[in-house]
Amino acid sequence: MDDVAEQYRRLSARMTGLIAAVPDDAWSRPSPCEGWTARDLVGHLIDVHGRFQSLAGRKLVDHPPVDDDPLGAWEAVRDQMQADLEDPARRDQEYEGRLGRSTFGKSVDGFIRFDLVVHAWDLARATGQDDTIDPADVQWVSAMVERMGDLMRSNKVIAEPREPAPDASEQDRVLAALGRQV
Repeated sequence: MDDVAEQYRRLSARMTGLIAAVPDDAWSRPSPCEGWTARDLVGHLIDVHGRFQSLAGRKLVDHPPVDDDPLGAWEAVRDQMQADLEDPARRDQEYEGRLGRSTFGKSVDGFIRFDLVVHAWDLARATGQDDTIDPADVQWVSAMVERMGDLMRSNKVIAEPREPAPDASEQDRVLAALGRQV
């Protein structure tokens, strides 16, 4: 497993840059996630971080409301997660989850890593920013969907796949597998 703290740092830095670059008038633009705006995506990421903190019996750090300060809310939650992943005792804390016994770090490395890659694309697409996904992340997401796609679809984490264009790039093929319109 790649070092979860480093992966999180890299992916959350990309998300931070995207959130910081959203023009004020773009927060209400629709995202590729049906029914969600750009601001809703940030709210979702914060909610997911809170759910994973609760798996380890912890609470989400106080943060500004997403409606008032999406970047400030994200930065507060991001900093808490980064600190937890850098603390071996917090990162390796075990819990009993839906998929059996796991650790906080392994769960973050799976689900939150996935969310950061995919929702970075969503936010970039919604707000007119560069939506290129790192090729290593494309491969990682593809492997995750291949392994857990049916479970992810049944839990409504991803939508039903779409048929990619015959000449689609690897990124577009993965996005189609997630049900994204590219």
